[in-house]
Parts: sequence; C-alpha cells; structure tokens
Amino acid sequence: MRRAVPTLVATLAGLGLLAGFRTSTGQAVAAGPTSATVPPPTAGATPPAGAPPSESSSTAPSTTAAGARRTVDGSDITNRYGDVQVRVTLQDSKIIDVQALALPNDRERSAEISDYAGPRLRQEALRAQSANIDLLSGATYTSESYQQSLQSALDKAGVR
Repeated sequence: MRRAVPTLVATLAGLGLLAGFRTSTGQAVAAGPTSATVPPPTAGATPPAGAPPSESSSTAPSTTAAGARRTVDGSDITNRYGDVQVRVTLQDSKIIDVQALALPNDRERSAEISDYAGPRLRQEALRAQSANIDLLSGATYTSESYQQSLQSALDKAGVR
C-alpha cells in the first residue's frame, strides 16, 4: 500500500506529459503546386487554403485614381496550428473582398477547422468593414491570426 500512492502519482504525471507532447512542428503545409504556374485568382474567387499569392498582388498601397480597386496582402501570421495570411481587395476604403491565402491545413483537424472558419471569417470581415471581427468558437487561433493579417493589410493600404 505504501508504494501504491507514489506509483499512481508517477503514472498520472507521465500521462499528463504524454498528453502535452507535440509531434508536429505546427507549420502549415502548402496544398497544391508551389510553383508560379498557379493562375491568379479571378475577381471574387477565393483560392484554396495554402495557395501561393499571385505575382500581381500588391503588398503596399498603390497610387491609383479615386475609386480604383486595389489588392493588398496581409502579413503571414503564424500560430500553433499553422500560418494564416489574407489578401484584401479595396475600393477606396471599402472592403469588397477578402481571400485567405493561407490557413492551417497540415493536420486533418486543422483542415476541417479552416474549411469551416475561412468562409465565416470572410463574411465577418465584409460585414464589419474592418479587422474588428468576431472570433469563432473552436477556431480561436485561426480567427485571431486572420484578424491580425487582415489588420496588417488594412494598415499597409492606409485604411483606418
């Protein structure tokens, strides 16, 4: 009986360590080709999660005439489940589209969450017309990273 309690405590401590053990690096894995052969997205289309940005995208605000559309890529934000990056399309200071360039997809569960969260976060951004969007329960890390990438794109575009 004297050995039972320490053995039980040691067993529970070992199980706790095993439960917290991570075998993945948490880096997002690109889905699909990684060369520049991927055509740029058409207006209004959302590229698949993990698709590389098109070469025609701008990462800084362009000097265009009033009312012209412009596209700005947000920063690539890394969280414990992978990378998140968005591209925002603006007309003047109005957000007319948001595309997810990268969402976590290296694990099956991460891909499921990204498939669920991506369209909802896009709708939130279009509704809010800012990066002040509601976080999705069950996709907190993805939501926070989406929000940060969107804010960085809006900052680059000079939109308040």
